[in-house]
Amino acid sequence: MIDEAEAAESPARRRGIQSVEIGLGILEALAGLGQASTLSAVAQASGMAAPQVHRYLQSLIIAGMAYQDPATGRYDLGPKALKLGMAALSRIDAFRLVDAAIGDFTRRTGQTVQIAALGPLGPTIVRWNMGRPAVMTSFNVGSVLPLLYSATGQAFLAFTPPLETERLLEHELKTGPMSRAEAEALRQAVRARGHAHVEGTMVPGLRATAFPIFDLQGRAVLTATALLPDAFTDGRHEAALAELGALCREISSQLGWFG
Repeated sequence: MIDEAEAAESPARRRGIQSVEIGLGILEALAGLGQASTLSAVAQASGMAAPQVHRYLQSLIIAGMAYQDPATGRYDLGPKALKLGMAALSRIDAFRLVDAAIGDFTRRTGQTVQIAALGPLGPTIVRWNMGRPAVMTSFNVGSVLPLLYSATGQAFLAFTPPLETERLLEHELKTGPMSRAEAEALRQAVRARGHAHVEGTMVPGLRATAFPIFDLQGRAVLTATALLPDAFTDGRHEAALAELGALCREISSQLGWFG
């Protein structure tokens, strides 16, 4: 049965709603391109014909949602689109997103996951989601982990600006066996893989795999580290790790990251 409001909706109004949807799709394409782009590139990203995209872009420019560089002719997001984006980001609570997403992940997969932030003393555990089987260690919420010898620390080493980790790194290099050249090689290797992994360096027989969670500027504000004893490692664990990596990328995108 047709809803009265739907029946009363005029064809012109429906066309107007469709136009809004198309315009938003073009804005999404502009954002996804990550840089000022040509009309043909925007059209290809939008899946639309260039003349149609051009008409919409002119309206979006008038509204301040898009911008065309007069020197290059390329298109990008406009000041009002950026203002809306920043307003939306200011309302996002990273911990709320992580608590909901990782909590659900642990319930579904049985994987133990710890969440950490980079504190003044080093990588600090801020959340602990216990899975099945339970992982028993001496670490808990509030524990500080090493930068070079934990998966969590290595993820921060690789995906946080060096200025933020230099003091911690220098201290560990003075007190541990690793050289600066080895630490730099480790940083590059973790960046290339996209995640950090250690086995038995913190707790004998315990595997740890850490994924970064990025903010708008591409800085690792949090890490999610999956923990599992060697005795329970199987194909399901590998599948869960792939899912956790994808989940961290999704959380990062919600925080404004376009990597």
